[in-house]
Amino acid sequence: MSDLIPGSGNNTPTNVLAKQGVTAIGGIVGGAVLMIMRALPSFMGLIAGVIVALVGIGGVMSKDPDDRKPALLAAVAGGLAVLSRVPIKPLAALSGTLLGISALGLLVMGVWNGIKFIKGLKGRS
Repeated sequence: MSDLIPGSGNNTPTNVLAKQGVTAIGGIVGGAVLMIMRALPSFMGLIAGVIVALVGIGGVMSKDPDDRKPALLAAVAGGLAVLSRVPIKPLAALSGTLLGISALGLLVMGVWNGIKFIKGLKGRS
């Protein structure tokens, strides 16, 4: 009889849905921010990189272990943004490439989690 009730099959738990939703938004926004940082002119990109790195370092000192990993990623992304602006060509090229790969990876991760989130929501209705 439960087969006739919509969404009564395999419901995704609320905490899993919430985590997928937050990860999706964070990945998409983070990837977009990294792309914007990469496209900024040298001086503005340098300032943005320093700000992101400082925010990441502040988050690494958090008491919540779930906040430390994203904060470490933010600190590394900020560091890459700063290094991509240095006048040493090989170092700037390598860090700029890594920054672009990171941005693309965050976008893909965000979209993937967004798809899982939407599928989980549809399974509830």
